[in-house]
Amino acid sequence: MRGSSLVSLEAVESRFNDALASLNGDAAVQIGQQLFAVVDLLDTTGALRRALTDPARDSAAKTTLVNDLLGSHASQQTVDVVADAATSRWSNMSDFADAIERLGAVAVLAGAQAAGRLEQVGHELWDSSQVLANLPQVRTVLSDRRADAAARAEFIGALFATKVSEETLVLITRAAAAPRGAQLVPAIQRYSDLVAERRHRVAARVIASAQPSAEQIARIESLLRDAYGQDIQVDVIIDPSVIGGIRIQVGSDILDSTVLARLVDIRRKIAS
Repeated sequence: MRGSSLVSLEAVESRFNDALASLNGDAAVQIGQQLFAVVDLLDTTGALRRALTDPARDSAAKTTLVNDLLGSHASQQTVDVVADAATSRWSNMSDFADAIERLGAVAVLAGAQAAGRLEQVGHELWDSSQVLANLPQVRTVLSDRRADAAARAEFIGALFATKVSEETLVLITRAAAAPRGAQLVPAIQRYSDLVAERRHRVAARVIASAQPSAEQIARIESLLRDAYGQDIQVDVIIDPSVIGGIRIQVGSDILDSTVLARLVDIRRKIAS
């Protein structure tokens, strides 16, 4: 998302987070699920997408449309944030739907935060993605577009229902039931990245041939914190093809131990 769409998303999300701050966890999760339902409606109703993103349509008309559509079916906070988004400026229709999808995830994670388990949800999302990455037959079943969304949701619910928290289950079920063109594992990992963002951390992918020890992970976190100047969320990927150490990915940066040491050294020299 770029340009005016990114500016609109940041503004709408900031106001939405202010509204979520006063809610308990269950209420926030419910809003998230309602927003996901709005996205499903937008994805299947072109006329509605056009009406809510048409720059020639005035804000009052869009707000009225949102209230008429959702007023008796959703919470006031859901109606308000959809109306807020609809009256903002978007570069294209798909950005509007993508924004509502993200806001749905934001609400679910706000629910986890209110319940005191945001960090736990982050770990569960990443671990779930790695479980699924190692179950190709399960991924094949979940990517079968001939199966309806309810069947895919039921399947992944049965797989994880007793193993993860409510918020994690809502998000991985969403990724399976409504992939919206995304692959399942990367979609769940994006939710994990959103947890890192909400915790004001940088997500780092540590790719290793074997599970690093707790001490090694702590050392990696420390080095990356020094290199990037921010707290780090370390997510481990086990890849037997990695020989002789580890690879680390932070955003578009790909690091090995030598590059990381150089980054730390450069940052220290700048600071001094």
